[in-house]
Amino acid sequence: YLRRVVASPQPRKILDSEAIELLLKEGHVVICSGGGGVPVTEDGAGSEAVIDKDLAAALLAEQINADGLVILTDADAVYENWGTPQQRAIRHATPDELAPFAKADGSMGPKVTAVSGYVRSRGKPAWIGALSRIEETLAGEAGTCISL
Repeated sequence: YLRRVVASPQPRKILDSEAIELLLKEGHVVICSGGGGVPVTEDGAGSEAVIDKDLAAALLAEQINADGLVILTDADAVYENWGTPQQRAIRHATPDELAPFAKADGSMGPKVTAVSGYVRSRGKPAWIGALSRIEETLAGEAGTCISL
């Protein structure tokens, strides 16, 4: 099994965000900005890179002026002391309070970075939680809500 390592640049613009926003306003469910988007350049040149899905989702939420951002994952919340007997789910936090978790190993770091940037930029809330518990996450009974 081989795995190729490529750059993961910061996304700067989501193409067709206007079309996505229009579809949402018309009541459609739009599934986009999923795992490992391919960067596109304005000059048409290719790029050997993969855009982080969490950062792309946060950028899209900013571009369409979303009321909030939800990042779904296998973990049901952001945890402090993860993997220890003292682990505890963080239910509410500010971006500053979650800053130490942005550098965490594994997949939670990029999620914390993405939602923190969105909350700081837009002043609107974001959530990290499990797909299986999305309703509880939005109700504040599960997951982590990030707000100012």
